[in-house]
Amino acid sequence: MPGTKKTNSIQWTYATAAVLSAIASGHRYGFDVMEATGLPSGTVYPSLRRLVKKRLLLSDWEEDEVARKAGRPRRKYYALTKTGRVGLAEASKRFPMFAEALAHLAAK
Repeated sequence: MPGTKKTNSIQWTYATAAVLSAIASGHRYGFDVMEATGLPSGTVYPSLRRLVKKRLLLSDWEEDEVARKAGRPRRKYYALTKTGRVGLAEASKRFPMFAEALAHLAAK
């Protein structure tokens, strides 16, 4: 399946694929993605910003009240877009061993 224009403009790296996979597996905020992938913040957060800019992910800040009640800073939550799901499929093809990593991330 050929990629869309937006997914063709992505620099596909293992880190990019891992971040998309973690979001697809339900890890919805930055620190959670870091724990799921084992990648450092200096890799995860720039990847999240690039993927939002390329419209493979949507982002939204949680409400102040929710964070306040939990006694922590607000979290920025991420979700895959339709283009992001296509991109994840492309990443799986680009990295043949990635399917095994997807299963591992989904289990976390």
